[in-house]
Amino acid sequence: MITHIRVKNFKSWLDSGEVKLAPLTGFFGTNSSGKSSLLQMLLLLKQTAEHPDLNQVVFFGDKGSLVNLGNFREVIHGHNTEEQLGLEFGCKLPKLLTVPIIQSINRNIRNYKVIPLDIDSFTFATAFRGNAVNYLYYIVGPEAIQKIKWENGEISYGDIRTDNLEIKNCYGRPAMNQVDSLEPLPSAFEELFSHIYYLGPTRVHPQRHYHWNDKDPTDVGLWGDKVIDTLLCAHMRRMKISKKGEAVTIEDRVSEWLRELDLAYSFSINPVGALKNDNYEVRIQKSATSPPVTLADIGYGLSDVLPMLVLCYYTPKGSTLILEQPGIHLHPKAQAQLADMLIEVITERNLQILVESHSEHLLTRLQRRVAEKQISQDDTALYFCRNDHGFSTIERLEVNEFGEIKNWPENFFGEVMSDMFAMTDAQAKRMKEQDSEN
Repeated sequence: MITHIRVKNFKSWLDSGEVKLAPLTGFFGTNSSGKSSLLQMLLLLKQTAEHPDLNQVVFFGDKGSLVNLGNFREVIHGHNTEEQLGLEFGCKLPKLLTVPIIQSINRNIRNYKVIPLDIDSFTFATAFRGNAVNYLYYIVGPEAIQKIKWENGEISYGDIRTDNLEIKNCYGRPAMNQVDSLEPLPSAFEELFSHIYYLGPTRVHPQRHYHWNDKDPTDVGLWGDKVIDTLLCAHMRRMKISKKGEAVTIEDRVSEWLRELDLAYSFSINPVGALKNDNYEVRIQKSATSPPVTLADIGYGLSDVLPMLVLCYYTPKGSTLILEQPGIHLHPKAQAQLADMLIEVITERNLQILVESHSEHLLTRLQRRVAEKQISQDDTALYFCRNDHGFSTIERLEVNEFGEIKNWPENFFGEVMSDMFAMTDAQAKRMKEQDSEN
């Protein structure tokens, strides 16, 4: 699980400070307030870790990437290319990791011995300018960690009482696996980011027919374009998940949530044609008595939420999901019920959910569930972002055990309350005028 993130000189963020994450973390705020940028930082690290070209210290992306940020000048705050771009995250590992460290026996004669250290978490931070690394380090704690510095192509060992492992002044991506003491850490880094999945805010248009090539997709695709492939894979492989200790199919659980959200009574995936040549169609029943229609003939709300439901139940346990504007095309009741679905998967599937949203209905349901003890306030982290004169700032919402937000930001969800008060005043005024006329 990712425990915190931090960005410096990243787009509209001069310095976000340490943003603590929880199993369920929500980012709210106005448009262009910097919410998406915080999540893009993780996507930038993921696509960099997975990119084969080690000459690129960071991969800003292309048209096929999770995120396409252009180049260093486009990303650096204020387009000031003389500044350093800083990225940091902390994580809790799913199992203990053994790191070999060098401990001094005699500092005068520089005689060392290697000792193993078991860690369950680490912090990674890097800063660079252009394609040159200014510094890169892992903090693995607690206190007796040897500093290993990469400088001008040579490795040197510093004070044994420092708390980080550091690589400095390296052009291109540092070859961290060349440093024995660091080798387990980049491996853990890559493993962590291989289990981060992202679903963008828009969806591909539903098709009448789908072709499955008998391959197992890792997720539903950036825009939900692989959702039917994923469902077919889960169906053909007879994949099951746990629901309150009972094994159920992914297809059945998704169907149950579609009924809860009042989007469909059932759905089925059927082969097309007598030859059954790996072509399929998705049929939806809106009610128990209505005729089934294809996914292409149903409202956009279902095709919008289906990839998110499948992603939440298809990805491996312990994964981190980044959801941008989930349920944007859903009616208010369904938006609120999405909060219940998210609570279920972080509880039963040990998922971490990072969501960026404008939905007051989703937030209100989360507050209610905190009050009802269905989720602890410690398992949630809710933030409000704003942008003043080109600088983004972030404020954590203080949610107490009763679900109340003690530091509710001004105009959090616009002028709703102001409109209600104004409408009440207008109604009273008109009623008074009508009484006078009568």
